[in-house]
Amino acid sequence: IKVHSGEEGNQNFLRPLFWKPVVEFVGGTVTECNTAYKGARNTTEKHLQLFQKHGWSEHFAVDLLDAEGPDWEMEIPHGKKIQKNFVGKDLANYDSTLVLSHFKGHPMGGFGGALKQLSIGFASSFGKAYIHGAGVPEEIWTADHDSFLRSMADAASSIVDYFDGRIVYISVMANMSVDCDCCAVAEDPCIADIGVLASLDPVALDRACLDLVYASQDKGRDHLIERIESRNGALTVDAAEALGIGSTD
Repeated sequence: IKVHSGEEGNQNFLRPLFWKPVVEFVGGTVTECNTAYKGARNTTEKHLQLFQKHGWSEHFAVDLLDAEGPDWEMEIPHGKKIQKNFVGKDLANYDSTLVLSHFKGHPMGGFGGALKQLSIGFASSFGKAYIHGAGVPEEIWTADHDSFLRSMADAASSIVDYFDGRIVYISVMANMSVDCDCCAVAEDPCIADIGVLASLDPVALDRACLDLVYASQDKGRDHLIERIESRNGALTVDAAEALGIGSTD
């Protein structure tokens, strides 16, 4: 079960007790990966401590997929920007996954949802830098922006291909800030909660979440839309559709 553990200091991430009913119903293992930037989650030691602090380890079996190297190097033969994806090697221990996503804005991707969980979420610390840098990890924060967005779609496709239909996606449109749960200092939510969506199609799911933001009558929607559009966030959805892993219809 893929979750976002929430950066230390972030006030918006969805807590373990929120997810507890669905995790217990499925009976799966909660998984995460280390980050590629400074904070409380960029090393295994610190991340496991945060899992304790945030209560994940208290309630669930937890597996930090890239706790120990080497990474699993997945091939993406059809990738448009990257042809490899580096994920935590423990991913090979699982034959199905439930992707639990918190839909919200994002400082770089414009928004975070199912496709971001599949790509950046499953990537190891090195893999995150590789995706951000569009194949050049040293350019993690300086790569061409649209190439980064397309690289996320490429990486997401490798996870979809690996599980081959054995994935379910749930996205929660609540606590929607323009900032991600990876931000230690994040803006408070700017738009009223909308609800919970589920799908077997990550492209359709992210597109539906975007459509619901645009359809909202809440006065805060424009702030969130500005974040999404200023980062060209919908490109990731369109690129993933072009790769054949889902449909915006």
